[in-house]
Amino acid sequence: MRAVKIFSGLLFLAAAFSLAAGGQSTRTRATEVLFEGARLIIGNSSAPLENSAFVVERDTITRVGKKGDIRAPEGAVRVDLSGKTVMPALINLHGHVGYQKGLSYSATNYTRENIIDHLNRYAYYGVGAVMSTGTDPGDLPYQLRDEPHPGALFRTAGRGLAAPNAGPGAQALRDAPYGVTTEEEARKAVRELAAKKPDFVKVWVDDRNGTVKKLSPLLYKAIIDESHKHNLRVMAHVYYLADAHDLVQSGVDGFLHLVRDEEIDDPLIALMKERNVFVTPNISVSERATHAEKPAWLDDPLLAETISPNVIRRLSDTFLNRDPRALERARDSYAKQQRSLSKLNAAGVTIALGDDSGIQDTFYGFTELGEMELMVRAGMTPAQVIAASTSVPARLLRLNHMGTLEAGKSADFIVLDANPLDNIANARKIAKVFLRGMEVNRSALHAAWKNSE
Repeated sequence: MRAVKIFSGLLFLAAAFSLAAGGQSTRTRATEVLFEGARLIIGNSSAPLENSAFVVERDTITRVGKKGDIRAPEGAVRVDLSGKTVMPALINLHGHVGYQKGLSYSATNYTRENIIDHLNRYAYYGVGAVMSTGTDPGDLPYQLRDEPHPGALFRTAGRGLAAPNAGPGAQALRDAPYGVTTEEEARKAVRELAAKKPDFVKVWVDDRNGTVKKLSPLLYKAIIDESHKHNLRVMAHVYYLADAHDLVQSGVDGFLHLVRDEEIDDPLIALMKERNVFVTPNISVSERATHAEKPAWLDDPLLAETISPNVIRRLSDTFLNRDPRALERARDSYAKQQRSLSKLNAAGVTIALGDDSGIQDTFYGFTELGEMELMVRAGMTPAQVIAASTSVPARLLRLNHMGTLEAGKSADFIVLDANPLDNIANARKIAKVFLRGMEVNRSALHAAWKNSE
């Protein structure tokens, strides 16, 4: 199986370092590695540590400090990162895995091999963990969550809940959620989910521009109540401002989109802040709809490293001949979302990275980098966006070993050729990715994808 072969191509942290002197690989397995000289972005509100040094033992960071203050343990490998910036691996709170395979987007693609391929694509771009939100059928997602596997760490909401045939927009995803029509059906579905211990419960509260029936307040209130009885948190796909108000009043724990029909108002912002309701902005999907011609990022060589020309060409064609009225509506909605995100950030509402990557032609890992840039354009600082993409989603997913680069945390980090605090677009300048103390063999992954086209 290709995924297994790719996994065997991942380099053990202390076995090979092309960043070491002369680019030579060590021949013996050391248990400790000292990285020196990089600017170290911790991932929280702390200032970056210049000329840093940190020690990794197997999969864990054991010491962090300044170069010269941290001594290399006996027998350790030393890696010179002078001129580089190191930041925590990204964590995406809103993705979908398993459905796309080349030009095909289908439920038949939802297999172990394809999901692992997607998790490897996330890892390639520095995503250390992702949660798939509501479109994961059967037992496979829970098995992958709980078993060792290559690529990004996996978390899941299992099957979400919606009105019948009124959940995800894509037809391929429509059968994944529970379709509920009565309070008893809704509570029963939550109890079935609770037995599998999902990381969140997902609900869709959206009528898809009047084309489907929206999940009623009676039902989502029952879902929230039953979920909380089982110590499960509820995240909602939302569209309308009025629904967002009622969902917060009903006890929802987070939103997986910004409100899109109106600019979010001050009373809702205050209530979200008071009740610790988080939001994943998901503005990259909305921003796509504002283009009347192919956006520049489709020609980014970084995208071409993981995505076939045929898929890029198909997506490029979708930007042609767009309805001017639809474009005007999309641009108006997107501007409202930008203002809303700025207001939420200024008020101190919890914001976490989430971008819907994995819906058709929305690319694993690459889309996260674009989402971060759009968050800065909406008024967040690069430092705020980095925290929203690392330590904040780690906390929300209860990944206590991830999200920051501190002693005792997992060695999940990205080595960059430039500083994203100066320009968030520098997060694209990836030199190396390390997950769980192992260097991701990006060259082998790239070659495997290239050969499969």
